[in-house]
Amino acid sequence: MVTLLQAMRSWLNTIPEDQTILSSGTEAWDKAVLSKKISQVSEALLNRKNPKAPVGILADNSLEWIAIDLATQEIGVTLVPLPSFFTPAQCLHAIKSSGVQAMFCAHEDLVRNLGFMFQNQYAGELKFFESMSVLSGIVDQPNLTGVQKVTYTSGTTSEPKGVCLSTDQQWSVAQSIEQALRSLQIKRHLNVLPLSVLLENIAGVYTALSCGAENICVPSSEVGLHGSSNFDADTCIAAIEKYQAESIILLPQMLQAMVARSTKQDPRLKSLKFVAVGGGKTPVTLIKAAKSLGIPVYEGYGLSECASVLTLNTPDHERIGSVGKVLFKRTLRISKDGEVEVKNVDLPHYLENSEGPVSTDGEWLATGDLGHLDDEGFLYLDGRKKNVLITSFGRNISPEWPESLLLGSGLFRQVMVMGDGQAQLSALLVTAKNDLSDEVIQDGVTSANQDLPDYAQIKHWLLADEPFTSKNGLATANGRLKRDLIKNKFNDQIELLYRRP
Repeated sequence: MVTLLQAMRSWLNTIPEDQTILSSGTEAWDKAVLSKKISQVSEALLNRKNPKAPVGILADNSLEWIAIDLATQEIGVTLVPLPSFFTPAQCLHAIKSSGVQAMFCAHEDLVRNLGFMFQNQYAGELKFFESMSVLSGIVDQPNLTGVQKVTYTSGTTSEPKGVCLSTDQQWSVAQSIEQALRSLQIKRHLNVLPLSVLLENIAGVYTALSCGAENICVPSSEVGLHGSSNFDADTCIAAIEKYQAESIILLPQMLQAMVARSTKQDPRLKSLKFVAVGGGKTPVTLIKAAKSLGIPVYEGYGLSECASVLTLNTPDHERIGSVGKVLFKRTLRISKDGEVEVKNVDLPHYLENSEGPVSTDGEWLATGDLGHLDDEGFLYLDGRKKNVLITSFGRNISPEWPESLLLGSGLFRQVMVMGDGQAQLSALLVTAKNDLSDEVIQDGVTSANQDLPDYAQIKHWLLADEPFTSKNGLATANGRLKRDLIKNKFNDQIELLYRRP
């Protein structure tokens, strides 16, 4: 049987020898250069003390990062990307749970503190270190059989969760996205998100390779991203103009920042054909505001457990407010209680256990998201199943509903609605600007309430003393709130809110 990766390599043979496949601000790689680099990495991996052991990578975006990823696929070694914003404790948990025995990293002190003491003779911009434990050998992990990549999600606890993916799972998604966007004939994709984030890894790099587009990979600072939550929209816009990018992928908060710093039909963004936004619910007002400026933005939806993207809006098929139609080779259904479920031949599994959450018939993955499909097959998300609030009057409310309206005002950077077991809802707010008066904030809340029934309106609100980020442990890397941790931190203030008349 020919795998998707083998089919992709056959297709790459049809590309002209001098056509640029990968580029940065200083380098341009055609397929000959890329193939040579893949061979160098493969040789280093095979010459290790334990050539079959998983290998990690803890590094900023670079052409070498991509070559390492492709090399592990070439020789069948499991790759474990570690986000740069992980704490040392989170990195150690990922290394231990996956059995990583070698690490690519640019910073020697950092990697040595993680237990990788012996530098390999690999000649590259990234240094290659092996663990002390290889001297006594390791036990093979049966859970990693057929696994090319373990992607860690920061989730809702301090210990990240390792999702196991095969090569075919990942390339199948890229193939589906390429088919959905084929009519756009995209020629240049700019990596804005970190490559350690599966969304950029697959929907960015692999999709660009699938359609023959030039993948432009520069350090994260050059596209305005610092860590997981600090984003300079002006720097990103300048990079889009410099490299004449035709496609990019953004998180909702990044799109909001770009809208705030762009002008109508901004000439700096004229090269863009497709801006994908995902990773969290995007307010309809933000999508409309971006489109009114001429930014070609389209919302999608996916899960790490399903190798990223499941549904996507495109220029050919779009419903603003939805997260798009199901991609080719993907199948969704809505359960009796409104949960989105995904059918997949290769049901996901985690390192911590052998299976993911599946439905009672054993064939469908329960996503934890509530949603509905319209008559034309567009998926609309209604909130997270576990986030549903039940008021003291017995009303079931997805907090994402009032949150999206508050975020749509443009006044707030982040919002968390609360009120489980209470008569009324309250909101914890992070303002978009530091100098907003209480009157302006209240006007924004009042305006949002006008579009809500009385039982879902916000009665009280409280300003958070800092944004919710992965750095302070109150949000995941893609900006999803860690609600339980936030509630615990602000518990005393929240209780005071409900004592007010």
